Amino acid sequence: MSSENSIFHNIKSNKKALYSFVALFALAIFGLISLLINIFERKQEGKNPFFRVVEITDDTIDPAIWGKNFPLQYDSYLKTVDQVRTRYGGSEGIPRKPTNADPRSVVSQSKIDEDPRLKKMWAGYAFSKDFREERGHAFMLEDQLYTDRQNVAKQPGTCIHCHASVYVPYKKAGNGDLIKGFEHYNQKPYKEIQNDFKHPVSCIDCHNPSNMQLRVTRPGFLEGIKALKESQGVKNYDVNKDATHQEMRSYVCGQCHVEYYFKGKEKRLVYPWFNGLKADQMLEYYDKVDFKDWTHKETEAPVLKAQHPEFEMWSQGIHSRSGVSCSDCHMPYKREGAQKISDHHVRSPLLNINRACQTCHRFSEEELKARVENIQTNTLFVRDLAMDALMELIDDIKKAKSSGLAETKLKEARNFQRKAQFLL
Repeated sequence: MSSENSIFHNIKSNKKALYSFVALFALAIFGLISLLINIFERKQEGKNPFFRVVEITDDTIDPAIWGKNFPLQYDSYLKTVDQVRTRYGGSEGIPRKPTNADPRSVVSQSKIDEDPRLKKMWAGYAFSKDFREERGHAFMLEDQLYTDRQNVAKQPGTCIHCHASVYVPYKKAGNGDLIKGFEHYNQKPYKEIQNDFKHPVSCIDCHNPSNMQLRVTRPGFLEGIKALKESQGVKNYDVNKDATHQEMRSYVCGQCHVEYYFKGKEKRLVYPWFNGLKADQMLEYYDKVDFKDWTHKETEAPVLKAQHPEFEMWSQGIHSRSGVSCSDCHMPYKREGAQKISDHHVRSPLLNINRACQTCHRFSEEELKARVENIQTNTLFVRDLAMDALMELIDDIKKAKSSGLAETKLKEARNFQRKAQFLL
């Protein structure tokens, strides 16, 4: 009897083991199938850069519509409202009481209050009245619209070129001709044309809606880069046909982050690259065409103000020579699921060291940040020495003018001021 019980017990145990094995095998198969499905979905996701939810045309200006097809990029684009300071740059939100003339409840810090020497350097120029730290792309239109500079100088419509999404309005104003639309708006008063522009920089300004490839749409750069290439012996350069993809990752930024001037009564926007991109080469061009931004109020010098020549500065640096684009550092690639996309939260690399810097520089975040800040500290120290010397020069010219110094001597001193202010 005990032998029969033992056999029955063994059979029962073997059945339990078999059931357990079958269950585990089924779970393993289920897990494997789920994994394969997930891998397949991720591969399909990686193959498809976007899913067309809405139709986008060459006239679709609103970034929110583009965002329906490109939600990941659009979500990061919206983050350009963030205001974060680095040690020597960035911006912080400064509360202000809105008015009918200026409905903004938050602005950035005033640079001319932080460094009053700027007021003296720009005496007689609109920037001596209002000059604030730049905020993100989300604010580029409203900050230009409501700056106090609009109240002290009749700014031309040319200014809109780099403060709004201009591609579609330019085309419409030119009846399909981008350049004619550009010329139409340049010479009109800013206040007169401001209602034609509703958005800050938008997707359409940098992307071709038919294939999403990068493109240049701003006439200032189209003409400027053509002139630069011609000075290098390259005739009839067409940036949208001749540039590489990696070059375009800087050229789309160089559409606005550049030095420029307003030419003639037409106030045509011109990038002074006819001799090259170096500061001395641009200064040589300005001297040749006898251009000045304004006459200094205290010294009567025919002075210049360098605007925002980030593209030119980058082009002279080690990153440009190494093939590193603006986007590699300010819009580094990131992973979202299986997709590799550019981060459209455009910002300082110091706020994104892991992806912006450490892909090339194999040091800790702390080490990289310390190195950059050390370079910036030294640069600021030297700049302050130059700024103090300029203040002394302005004072000396004023005294010499009052004492009746010969005009030939004054002209020479004023020319030094002109050069110093531009190069500073």
